[in-house]
Amino acid sequence: MIEIRSATADDIPFITEVYNDAIINTTATFDTEVKSIEDRMLWFKNHDGNHPIIVAENDGVLSGWASLTAWSDRCAYNGTAEVSVYVHKQHRGRGIGKALLEILILKGESKGLHYLLSRIASGNEASIHLHTIFGFRHIGIMKEVGFKFGNYVDVHLMELVFKATAK
Repeated sequence: MIEIRSATADDIPFITEVYNDAIINTTATFDTEVKSIEDRMLWFKNHDGNHPIIVAENDGVLSGWASLTAWSDRCAYNGTAEVSVYVHKQHRGRGIGKALLEILILKGESKGLHYLLSRIASGNEASIHLHTIFGFRHIGIMKEVGFKFGNYVDVHLMELVFKATAK
């Protein structure tokens, strides 16, 4: 059974492990150097109440994490956040990413966010499909914007706009 909860500092080693695997083996992130637990702890502390980090446990085993990160430090963007979803390689294909994204969207809307943005590298059709399931709309492709594993990589931009009134 998949359970989703707010991440704690105790989850940072797991989050770091999963993120570092993505750095080393995928284009899910364009980071190219592995991160230390101390680095991820700073990242964790920079998330406030409006930008949650959540983790998934599958039958009591940590299996994935997701976050909403402030899009910009400029005040006009306070209602905008970027989505990140990462599933441990041994737990993919079990609905964990779907469960994480669903809760992350609900949390974003309940926090009063207006706009969620996802940047997804070309070739990650599973992530594009997952975002589409939850109503994200494809808004464009940034051509060859990243360079990883000896190749230039396109990035798909997808958005979800909540139908709330301006504050």
